[in-house]
Amino acid sequence: MPTLFSLIESPMHPNFSALYQQLGLTEERFTAARKLHKALQTQQPDFLVGEFIYGFGNNYAGANVCNLDVTLRALQRFSPCTKVLVFVHPSEVQYVDKLLELFPIHQVLRYPVAESALQSALQRPL
Repeated sequence: MPTLFSLIESPMHPNFSALYQQLGLTEERFTAARKLHKALQTQQPDFLVGEFIYGFGNNYAGANVCNLDVTLRALQRFSPCTKVLVFVHPSEVQYVDKLLELFPIHQVLRYPVAESALQSALQRPL
């Protein structure tokens, strides 16, 4: 059964567990990137869903772009075939291109994320 890792770092992250189940995906939910990174060492998910949070006023503007950088680097090492879906707030859409320059992203979905858009992204081949 295909697996999906959800990285939930804010209360805005919508709960699509019912959709994942309907699509035959086994979801593992993580509220800390550290725990997700540890899981990547033993399991390669088919999908990763995370929220883009741009790093205003910190080192993200230099070495890192957002909260997902370290996680996406871990994916490159442990699970390079994982399809990454990113949720983004409309006010931060302008910064997503910086992330796209560094990492392959399967789909970027703008809040509010429609279930039908997420379903299409999950069913879309690379």
